[in-house]
Amino acid sequence: MDAELKNSKTGLPADARQTQRQHDFESARNAKRLAGANERDAMFACLKEIVLDGLRHGFFDCVITCELLNARKRRVVIKAGKSYQFAIREEELHD
Repeated sequence: MDAELKNSKTGLPADARQTQRQHDFESARNAKRLAGANERDAMFACLKEIVLDGLRHGFFDCVITCELLNARKRRVVIKAGKSYQFAIREEELHD
């Protein structure tokens, strides 16, 4: 009976929520993989997936922060349900 109850936030049955979580994980992992070694492209691909998934669901919350690291890198953290972290080299900013 509990598995058939709908989540008040998503309106999805429990089985559908599990499937959606798996899809979200796969999408983010594939976005980074498709971008190759370039962290900047991987970050933008991940951000695009987060926004598109949020638009499909009809709601989302996202926070993006950036800080300087050693060796002239920038750490970008995207928090949207879970956190995604990217270390972008300064050279990647000049494309």
